Order: sequence, then C-alpha cells, then structure tokens
Amino acid sequence: MSDPVESAVESVAQRVAERAIDLIVGALDINALIRRVDANALLDQVDVNEVLSKVDVPALAERVDVARLIERLDINALLGQLDVAALLDRVDVNALVQRIDLDELVRQADLGAILAESSGGLASEALDGARSEAAGIDQAIDRWVWRLLRRRPRPVAPPALADPRTQP
Repeated sequence: MSDPVESAVESVAQRVAERAIDLIVGALDINALIRRVDANALLDQVDVNEVLSKVDVPALAERVDVARLIERLDINALLGQLDVAALLDRVDVNALVQRIDLDELVRQADLGAILAESSGGLASEALDGARSEAAGIDQAIDRWVWRLLRRRPRPVAPPALADPRTQP
C-alpha cells in the first residue's frame, strides 16, 4: 500500500497540474497557435487510404442530395467538354438497330395519317401546278382569240368593278 502522505501529495500535484493547464489553455491565443501550425506537414503524416478505409461509402451516398448537386452543375459546360465524335465511335450502331422492334414501331406508327399527309401534299402540289398551267394556257388562248378577232384591248376589270377613268 502506498503511504497516506504520498497519496495526499499526488492528489495535490494532480489538482495543481489541472489548474495550471486550465490557466495555460485560457491564456492561449488559439488563432495564433493555429497560424503557426504547418498544415501541409501535418497532412503529410495522414494516411489517406487508412482514413478512406474507415468511411462508410453507402451511408455517405445516402446523405448526398442529388437534386441539389444537379442544380449546381453547369450542364452546358459539361456537354461542351464531351467529345461527341469519340463517344459515337464507341456506339455499336448495328447492335443498337437490332434492339429496335420494327413490328412494334410499325404498329405504333399511324401509317394511314402519314400516307394521307404525304399524298395529300403531293396531290395539292399537283393540283396547284395543273391550275397554274391551265391559267397560263387560258391566257394564251384568250390573247390569241382577241388577236384573231382583231378586237380592241380588253377591259382592265369587269364593268361593275372597273374605274371609268381606266377603261379604254
């Protein structure tokens, strides 16, 4: 067993040490102390792989707010850095085309509407062309008949609409 005097001295020494530490810590300028620390030297002593091996990655990933992260991304800048040609070179177009279900694509396509639209456009263009040609032929025949009959110049407009000052 220890001597009672020795125990009392150790107890007093312990209290004096605690009080001295409290006084020193209270007197320290923590910011000045931190400025004196060489952070690079301190970080050089850290084994990053050991620290990372202790990280629970799935738990960390669950805490990530993906929507907020995406909001902060500049998608245009990101896309600007993509090499689209290199990306397309990696695409197997044949394999991609083989994945297309052509039967389903044909079923979903409204072929009747597509044919009606395309044929309607063609028919409309053909009709416009025929009308234009007919009008040109009509005007040519009309001029020829007027010359043949040696009539005076034609009126500018129908009589009901014509301005009497512009009539011959």
